[in-house]
Amino acid sequence: MSKSCGGACGGDATSAADTDIQASSEAPGRWVSVYAVPKMDCPSEERMIRLALNGFEEIRALSFDLSNRRLKVVHDGEAEPITAKLATLGLGASLQETVIADPETIKAAESSAVSATQESGTLRVLLGINAIMFVVEMTAGLIAQSTGLIADSLDMFADAAVYGLALYAVGRSAKMQVRAAHLAGVLQLILAIGVLVEVVRRFVFGSEPESLMMMAIAFVALIANTSCLLLISKHREGGAHMKASWIFSANDVVINLGVITAGALVAWTGSNYPDLIIGTIVGGIVLNGARRILALKG
Repeated sequence: MSKSCGGACGGDATSAADTDIQASSEAPGRWVSVYAVPKMDCPSEERMIRLALNGFEEIRALSFDLSNRRLKVVHDGEAEPITAKLATLGLGASLQETVIADPETIKAAESSAVSATQESGTLRVLLGINAIMFVVEMTAGLIAQSTGLIADSLDMFADAAVYGLALYAVGRSAKMQVRAAHLAGVLQLILAIGVLVEVVRRFVFGSEPESLMMMAIAFVALIANTSCLLLISKHREGGAHMKASWIFSANDVVINLGVITAGALVAWTGSNYPDLIIGTIVGGIVLNGARRILALKG
């Protein structure tokens, strides 16, 4: 009997780490799965992952470490469905370990659910601000013949789309979330290409951007984005997704300052090149954002 058992044990021997992962992925209960995500190096990938995993009811919390490209998932039951979904994103995600969640981790997951309600209220305000400023800046950009303002308005649209998708995704299936993301990505892609084409057209045929209107509208946008930054700062320690939103709003402030600087240079030099340059830069940023959204797979 002992000899037979010894032979069986020897043939099926596995490392302790592999045993832990296998047991935790098959047994019911609450677990923490740690993933290495080599291509997750900016908040755009974080938002992509959050959108993809939003439909999993068994997930209790997500913790992102962008600098080390690590993701922790607190969940009930098996880790395989989560691992399979992450694999479709093309970010190279791989499961490193799955261990039993300690009481502190569970408590943190439960408290994050409470703070989510407060965060959703902030997201609604941010959505409203960005949607209004998109219309204002797009209209002013067309009147002032400023590619910088037009491109900045598209950046506002991109932010509004992200906040809107975050709210729309609540309580809906992952398939519907991906469809909504693709719709926003296609529209954003079309608008971004339109801006870059307009930059080329104005470079060839010339343009006369109105520097004073450029600076005035960009200053209004600066106030709006600074307000968003202050709103998000209250929640930036509440979760990695709010920290990511804070980073994007900080980038928007920098873009607004760039448009104001471009307007000042247009007034000083009498050239349209500063406006075309800032329009190209911001248009490229929006185009890259659309590419990331469209890379999301169902």
